[in-house]
Amino acid sequence: MQNVSSHQQFILNGFEELGELRPVLFIPFFLMFIVALLANTLLLYVVISQRSLHQPMSILIAGMALLELCLPVFFVPNMLLSFLFDWKGITLIGCLVQMHFIHFFGAFQSTFLVWMAVDRYFAICTPLYYHEVMLSLPRFLKFVIPLLIRNIIMIMVVVVLAGKLSYCFNNVINHCICEHMALVELACGSTTINSLVGLLTVFLVTVYDFLCITTSYIIIFVSVLHSRTTSAKALHTCITHIIVLVISLTLVLTAFLSYRIRNSLPASGRLFVSIMYLFLPSCFNPIIYGIRTTEIRQHILSMLLSCFPKEQNRIE
Repeated sequence: MQNVSSHQQFILNGFEELGELRPVLFIPFFLMFIVALLANTLLLYVVISQRSLHQPMSILIAGMALLELCLPVFFVPNMLLSFLFDWKGITLIGCLVQMHFIHFFGAFQSTFLVWMAVDRYFAICTPLYYHEVMLSLPRFLKFVIPLLIRNIIMIMVVVVLAGKLSYCFNNVINHCICEHMALVELACGSTTINSLVGLLTVFLVTVYDFLCITTSYIIIFVSVLHSRTTSAKALHTCITHIIVLVISLTLVLTAFLSYRIRNSLPASGRLFVSIMYLFLPSCFNPIIYGIRTTEIRQHILSMLLSCFPKEQNRIE
């Protein structure tokens, strides 16, 4: 049997079929990157600077904003440089590091929605115990730590298994980022374990989180239907999270299925979806929370409007 060494250098060759039009992709992705940075930074600043927003739900929204501020930083700049200057090379170690942070932060997108659903459950269904549970750090950590440990272990196993594979057939990754399945597809040995672990991670993280969130909101809506006083406010607070959940889940499942079901979806279309499921929430989630969360919206508007009187005084 011929001894073939494993590749240690890879080429991120996403959207190569666009040819000379590939650099044009820099413009929309750069604009989305700026929106993600500015929107999440503004949301973080407002929550941190306003003491009235130092409540469990606002803190969770700020945590989501911090997550979605960090996630694009680990793959968008490299992707933009690839579009603009055709820099496509990446080492195996660099690819695994990028993969770890992408999937680690990506896993927490659904996990934060679970914590938000738990917050809404106690606020609406058991309001007498809300402060006792959500404002008590030891009790609140009981909801946080298990999911935190789960995400760390699952993503670590996925990355370690990918790092142990031999990549001796091809070193061209048909992607703009080091996504798990895009790299594993290049392995020359058996990838059955990697596929099973990847599938298990999807079920234990994404599907499990979705079931928890769905169960929580079903209980909430049943409680709201039997209530005559809190229905409007409860529905308003829950609909925001449901909008974010539907967008995120649709993108994740579409990206997941596009890699595992052979269909007529073009390679560029599959690639675009797999990038958007990571990138799009970072752009739109802070806008959705900023617009639909009354307290946050009021503080953002008052902060922005406070700049205008100064300008008017200068003119007068």
